[in-house]
Amino acid sequence: MARFEKTIVMVHCAKLGQDLEALDRPPFPGELGQRIYNNVSRQAWEMWQQQSTILINHYGLNMADPRAQEFLFEQMEEFLFSDEAQMPEGWVAPGQAGKGGTPARK
Repeated sequence: MARFEKTIVMVHCAKLGQDLEALDRPPFPGELGQRIYNNVSRQAWEMWQQQSTILINHYGLNMADPRAQEFLFEQMEEFLFSDEAQMPEGWVAPGQAGKGGTPARK
């Protein structure tokens, strides 16, 4: 196995408020992609990817629809850069139905 050296770049994460490992590259082109690259850690970005899956499934978003894309971008910016991010209304974590949430299916 070949030896190599890897430099780990750190960023002060806007979401988590800590110095953590940075993304390798902007997640997408444009101003928001660059802002995320400069201010969001790899860990927070992975959290966003999980959150985006929840949003897409909960709302049944069609990502080919520009309105759905705009909604998801707004949610992404709120999730990563605001303290006001919340789970979708009516969302119940998998396995939590019947524990005060949505009734379990029979």
